[in-house]
Order: sequence, then C-alpha cells, then structure tokens
Amino acid sequence: MAADDRLDLPVVGERQSLREQVAHALRAALVTGEMRPGVVYSAPVLAAQFGVSATPVREAMLDLAKEGLVEAVRNKGFRVTELSDRDLDELTEIRQLIEVPTIARLADSSRAEEFELLRPVAQEIVDAAERADLLAYVDADLRFHVELLALSGNAHLVEVVRDLRNRARLYGLSQLSERGTLTDSAREHLELLDALKAGDRSAAERIMGEHIHHVRDIWAE
Repeated sequence: MAADDRLDLPVVGERQSLREQVAHALRAALVTGEMRPGVVYSAPVLAAQFGVSATPVREAMLDLAKEGLVEAVRNKGFRVTELSDRDLDELTEIRQLIEVPTIARLADSSRAEEFELLRPVAQEIVDAAERADLLAYVDADLRFHVELLALSGNAHLVEVVRDLRNRARLYGLSQLSERGTLTDSAREHLELLDALKAGDRSAAERIMGEHIHHVRDIWAE
C-alpha cells in the first residue's frame, strides 16, 4: 500500500475486542469508499494506523473475507473484492428469486403486530439515510431484511440471503448519498411494512421487487 493510500482510521480502545473494533472501522472504510475495490491492504500497515498489533487486524480481515468483502492475497495482505456487472446481475437475480416471493407470502393483516415491531428498524434506516450515516444505514438495512425474512420460519433461507446481501451491500451507497436519493430507497422499507400489514400481497411483491431493482440500478451507476 503506497504512502498516499493511507486511510483515515481511528486508534482503537478496549470497550469491545480489538478484532471487533477493527472490523467495524474497516467496514466503515468500505462503505464510504475509502477502501477501494482491487487495492491490496497490508495488515501490518493498517495495524500501525490503528495503533494495535497486526494480529487483530488479520483476524478482522479474515472475518470480512468470510463475508466476501475482501480476499486474501498470499504474502501481501487483503484485496477489497471487486464485483463485475455479471456478478451483480447474478446476485440480483438470486435475490429476486428468493426474497420477492417469500416476502409476498408473508403479507397477512393478522400478523400486523409482527410487522409493526420492525417499524423502528425501518425508521432507523430512514434516519441514517437523512444524516448520511452509511454504516448505520447498512447495519439497520441488513437487520431489517434479515428479521423480516425470519418471519418465514426458514432459517436456511435467511442465512443464504444474509450472505448474498453481505457480498454486495456496500456498492453504490456513497454515490447515492451524495446525490441525496438514499432517503428515497430507505422509505421503501416503511412502504413495504404498510403493504404487509394490509395483507396486500401484490403490493408487497411489487415494492420488494422494485426495491431490489433500485439497488441494482445504484450499482450500475
């Protein structure tokens, strides 16, 4: 990593494990685009910026590698994963096949209380978008979709979707935030809850499908 590739990383403390704190800070750098796809980052160099040993940085990077966000480069460090247009198209297709019909089947007015429990999380997504807090947006967005899909009762489906979302959730958010349109995407979560509470299956299917397509459009831009 060249000298001008130095990242603006915080010195970490002791409230959480060093591994957790480093992973959190690296996710933030990924979300904001400070860590760039294709660039190889050295664990010792990053550790020096954090003010810690290289071990928790390597451990944190291995956690991110399991999520598909970085990949190990032998004897060099870790490269931020770069997804091709085909990769993004295929991830979108899989999400459409799994999430849209699953969400549509959940639409049931008798389950309104269950859906209403997710409204605070949906509002967190909107609030994070309005203040351009991309890491909070990503965290709340993932939590919302995972908890909503969990209502299907299919734990394996939830884990598959969690993995798919982890692999692509960082793309395009910073550009969307800069254009001021991240809030529009965020509000779709509230609209989806309204459709589910009303038992409107067709509306839930449409909103979820459009939401995933909007995400792909973001990537394309």
